[in-house]
Amino acid sequence: MDSSYDGYGALLAFLLILLPLLLIFALAGYLISSFFLMKIFEKAGVEGKWRAWVPVYNTLVFAKLGDLSPWVMLGAVVASALLSQVPVIGWILSLAAIAVGVIVGWRVGLKLGKDWPYLLLWLIPGVGTLIWLGILAFSSDRWNPRIPPAPWASSFLKDTTVWSGIPQQQSAVAAPGYGYPPAAPGGSAAPPAGYEPAPGYQAPPAPAAAPPATPPATSPAPPAAPPAPPSADPTPPPAAPPASEPPAGPDAPRP
Repeated sequence: MDSSYDGYGALLAFLLILLPLLLIFALAGYLISSFFLMKIFEKAGVEGKWRAWVPVYNTLVFAKLGDLSPWVMLGAVVASALLSQVPVIGWILSLAAIAVGVIVGWRVGLKLGKDWPYLLLWLIPGVGTLIWLGILAFSSDRWNPRIPPAPWASSFLKDTTVWSGIPQQQSAVAAPGYGYPPAAPGGSAAPPAGYEPAPGYQAPPAPAAAPPATPPATSPAPPAAPPAPPSADPTPPPAAPPASEPPAGPDAPRP
């Protein structure tokens, strides 16, 4: 009996030491991830820094920035938590939340100039996601929603929810069939309906009209006059000299 009590006492002491450490690590992870999300939300033009510090809600805002319905994200998280208790297949069903997180992270990364290989950081247990968020938060890349539409843009997964203070993430480079207007030829595409620019954003000034062409300093020389036509009456040749009167003969009769 004494040995069993000693074993339970050691286990209890271990838990009393371990649980505070786990809580400290969990709190530190929450604070760091919320800070990184706040920086990402600022880049995306989300109004209100408080949104990044509200648990669960910050995940839904992140889903909207990734072109996914926040309700799909919430449903995936809740379903994974509940169905993970199902014997044998529970661990497979729990992967739904991870899959949804991957596609949202992929879209957010594209808008910050980061392609899918950065998502491989998620494979690092514990800190991989924090490293990925830190790269997005402190990179010099600007937020660019003008990327091709998501593959699920025509399905129930697309984001159609409108929340005040969160810009609609409609892609400007729309492929035919997704319902987005094409860009005007020769100019930049108009911002999609419902899109709110980031605070402090100023539209670029319209290009100045080109000044009219300056006429040359000297007028061009007039064309040369055509040659005069030949005269109708040509100059007559000179007349022959008159014949001289012949001299009188010697035997001519005298009067």
